[in-house]
Amino acid sequence: MTTHDPSPGPSTAIVIGAGLGGLSAAMRLGAKGYQVTVLDRLDRPGGRGSSITQNGHRFDLGPTIVTVPQVFEQLWAECGRDFRADVDLRPVDPYYEIRWRDGSHFSVNQDDAAMEAEVRRLSPQDLPGYRKFLKDSEKRYTFGFEGLGRRPMNKLMDLVRELPGFVRLRADRSVYAHAASRVKDERLRMALSFHPLFIGGDPSRVTSMYILVSHLEKEFGVHYAMGGVQAMADAMVRVIEDQGGTVRMEEEIAEITVSGGRATGVVTKSGERIFADIVVSNADPGTTYEKLLSRHPKRRWTPKRLNQSRWSMGLFVWYFGTRGTRGKWSDVGHHTILNGPRYKGLLDDIFIRRHLADDMSIYLHRPSVTDPSAAPTGDDTFYALSPVPNLHGAGAVDWTEMGETYRKRLAGVLDQHLIPGFEADLSASHIFTPETFESRYLSPHGAGFSLEPRIFQSAWFRPHNVSEEVAGLYLVGAGTHPGAGIPSVVTSSEVLNQLVPDAPRPLDRPVTRLAAE
Repeated sequence: MTTHDPSPGPSTAIVIGAGLGGLSAAMRLGAKGYQVTVLDRLDRPGGRGSSITQNGHRFDLGPTIVTVPQVFEQLWAECGRDFRADVDLRPVDPYYEIRWRDGSHFSVNQDDAAMEAEVRRLSPQDLPGYRKFLKDSEKRYTFGFEGLGRRPMNKLMDLVRELPGFVRLRADRSVYAHAASRVKDERLRMALSFHPLFIGGDPSRVTSMYILVSHLEKEFGVHYAMGGVQAMADAMVRVIEDQGGTVRMEEEIAEITVSGGRATGVVTKSGERIFADIVVSNADPGTTYEKLLSRHPKRRWTPKRLNQSRWSMGLFVWYFGTRGTRGKWSDVGHHTILNGPRYKGLLDDIFIRRHLADDMSIYLHRPSVTDPSAAPTGDDTFYALSPVPNLHGAGAVDWTEMGETYRKRLAGVLDQHLIPGFEADLSASHIFTPETFESRYLSPHGAGFSLEPRIFQSAWFRPHNVSEEVAGLYLVGAGTHPGAGIPSVVTSSEVLNQLVPDAPRPLDRPVTRLAAE
């Protein structure tokens, strides 16, 4: 076994996982003077935001849109850098188009007049309710995102102080129920309530605090990073390396070492032991506590409790490319959401009955509309995502058996309703199922977004950013506070920044000097 003990040099930190949460944590720790080592089992940084390339098509594997770009601007500024100089972020307009099987559609963008015209076209009588919904969304943004979402919630009093706000804003009501209280048209109810699916939640059951996403979109826009989220992750690695940190790919962690109740470092699968003053895990909390701390007794996040928790849905994602189609299907833009014939019934099948339904809803991503580098010249790159049940419990879908069957079913829906004849032009194809999420990302039960963000699995009830089990261990990413989604995983490192002290023995070359060099 190889052993590396960096003391008594600069204060050291190990970050497990090079997802956006882990990379942003490493940047902030570097700015505090820590010498940071990031270790990740994949071959490219970015975690679920990484990419693969097949036959010239670059497939962004996970998140595809960036909202609240100021969280990245703030992160870069804390490191003495200019985000806009490192990342080419482009606004997407319209943000996305929602379509229904009856031929109706709803285009979402930032312009107030255009949005009201869309509402008026679908359901004129719902315009006053839509305006009220936007005001509701802004209030929840101020309270939920700018307030508790950017502060630590690891003490019970942190929660108690926020209870009046939860009561005042009806956090007990679901996102769908809140939308239904404002508008009557079922299509608008869907259009105003589906956003929790982007972070793994059932709109019929997660707290109405998540209607804040409507304000995020309206106020700050929807953006795409040229080169994909992968390009953002690569830019984050460059900052970390400029700070004197190291990012090591294809390095899997076997365990977090503990001595005297305190995290002391990690052991890799290859047997290398690395010591550190603090350890930050960007792995899923379920994996962190059940696998990486398997030999350490747990008080709160026991295997039983984790198993009894509600996990987000699974995802079936088909990445495919088409040859010579750049000018084809001109009505299909960067982001399209195609609804199935059912909304609430399909949600029940996915989250409650855990049944793989015959019908489906699809999110279709076509990045080559905005970013030609995503595909060979004249070609198109797509991914089609369908929410499906996760692998938790008995009766889980055997995707080895069902994967191709479901892909053909999805292809049939795309052919009939969005991109007719596309299979004749296929030039690349790759599939991710919940089983892929379980094996590639070590995601418990193949969940796409860690723990489902229900009210009693949010804020203080979520695994804390400072570990309840081991001193010197911190958590970032989708499974901890404030939750999933690009802005939240980055703000999880902002919360971490408030919990970790400045390096007692800082590096000789602090990051703030970089901007002047």
